[in-house]
Amino acid sequence: MLLVYFYLVTSVMATLRKTPILVGSLQRSFASAAKAKPTKTGSISAVGESIAAKGFLRPLKPYSPPKDAADRIRTVAASLQLKSDQLGSLTEKFEFLNACFQELQHGVPNSQVHELRTISDVIAFYQTSVNTTVPLDALKRVELPENLHIQYEYVRFNPETDTKFNGQTAFPKSSTLVTGLKYRGKYQGHEAKRSWP
Repeated sequence: MLLVYFYLVTSVMATLRKTPILVGSLQRSFASAAKAKPTKTGSISAVGESIAAKGFLRPLKPYSPPKDAADRIRTVAASLQLKSDQLGSLTEKFEFLNACFQELQHGVPNSQVHELRTISDVIAFYQTSVNTTVPLDALKRVELPENLHIQYEYVRFNPETDTKFNGQTAFPKSSTLVTGLKYRGKYQGHEAKRSWP
């Protein structure tokens, strides 16, 4: 048995010596590097539209511009001795916007600082009012047509407190969950009974 093994090993070694070894065949093959996919970048206007669509949910402070906002901003610019309408360096821009904040008590959001390049841009910003009223609350002040009614304080179904349908629900296996922290105290949730664990 040992002799057969020795014969096999020597014959394999002999064939290996005769066979030319290619350098390329000894190198390991690696997967090619993943090609970077081009990322789809939206334009600035598309991002602005997206933010504007959900803008009423953003935590902004309400601001109504005073009538003399433009004059007050020009006075701030004169006190800082700005030489031109352009806001040249970043330190100059910071000092000017900080002085405007001190004067008018309304700050520029970080997302809009890059848009303010001139004193005219700053005046336009400070003359724009900020309305933080949620659209549903704004409808309370509008006179609605006779055929339209909005229920502002809606009722959530709870079978334990329901008197109209004696606790019978149209959706017997679906729970009513209150997920928001704001409405947990206002509305009571209900967990439906399950027929299986």
